[in-house]
Amino acid sequence: MFFGTYDSGAHPRVLVLAQGLRSRGAEVVECNAPLRISTAERIAAVRRPWRLPLLAARVARQWWRLLRMVRRMDPAERAATDAVVVGYLGLLDVHLARMLFRRTPIVLDHMTGAAETAADRRLGGGVRQRLLRAADRAAWSRADVVVVDTDEQRVSLPPDVRERGVVCAVGAPDAWFDAAARADAPGERPLRVVFFGLYTPLQGAPTIGAAAALLADRPVSFTLIGHGQDEEATRRAAAGAAVRWLPWVSPDELPRVVADHDVCLGIFGTTSKAHRVVPNKVFQGAAAGCAIVTADTGPQRRALAGAGLLVPPGDAAALAGALERLAADRDELVRLRQEARSMAQRRFTAHEVVLPLWQRLDTLAVDGTGQPT
Repeated sequence: MFFGTYDSGAHPRVLVLAQGLRSRGAEVVECNAPLRISTAERIAAVRRPWRLPLLAARVARQWWRLLRMVRRMDPAERAATDAVVVGYLGLLDVHLARMLFRRTPIVLDHMTGAAETAADRRLGGGVRQRLLRAADRAAWSRADVVVVDTDEQRVSLPPDVRERGVVCAVGAPDAWFDAAARADAPGERPLRVVFFGLYTPLQGAPTIGAAAALLADRPVSFTLIGHGQDEEATRRAAAGAAVRWLPWVSPDELPRVVADHDVCLGIFGTTSKAHRVVPNKVFQGAAAGCAIVTADTGPQRRALAGAGLLVPPGDAAALAGALERLAADRDELVRLRQEARSMAQRRFTAHEVVLPLWQRLDTLAVDGTGQPT
């Protein structure tokens, strides 16, 4: 059972795990009441505590819906549930899951903690950081399995939690593979480059803006999709460049829009978190048949295994140079697009990325009292 207030449209990670488990033979059901509060709104509530009662009221309303769903379940079906997967951003939901499913293994799709997210968003330390770290620890304590997305993220967990950690790469939902365009030679048109995201410090979007400005007189066009914290800085850095700015694209349309470009950009931030993750856009862009250009970090180097161009984090000149080379060498562009697509088909499908979780669930035998052994 996938459980919680997650939103698989905004965060397709949940969709990938569900698709992967189904592909391996699991019967997957959902108990889902989307909260539809963005990470930015959650951070705003932490920054301005007077917003917390409103957030709490919305959580309570959705929890009541979840409680009613569980109560309407057939008792036999509820008893037959082998595991409850609390979807991404389930820091609070995991407590409700444990209360409702006391004898069922609980999986928390964690990826990143509240304290780490706040720090990455440049939210100050002090009391707030201590409270957020306590919230992370409380959530970890309720889960039998804690799923993260890279080895570096698992190592960053406390030792007792690390033992329960499972690494599942973010991967790409099936729709991204379906949207892939043929990697034909694009002729004489400009190189088409796309970035999509929430403009968080981790993503390093101002570096993209500065690279676009450096390429203002080159045959390179940019589509930047999204909005967020570093958007204004990115717009200033990109002044004079050929950029199409889109506030957002619906989850159903985004794969097709990205697949219509030659290059999908990853992340270029210099924060500590940026050195521990591989963003969804790297997996999704590769699945859609784009060449991938992203920062040279350990996790991204391992994930791409040569099927992409890597540049130093935060280095706009290096990023501009890599894109200029692809604009001039269309054979290399086609090769990188094909290699990225092939890599995605081998390693980034839901079926493949869910394997470590599937194997861990197989080891969570249940004894006669219903408790995991």
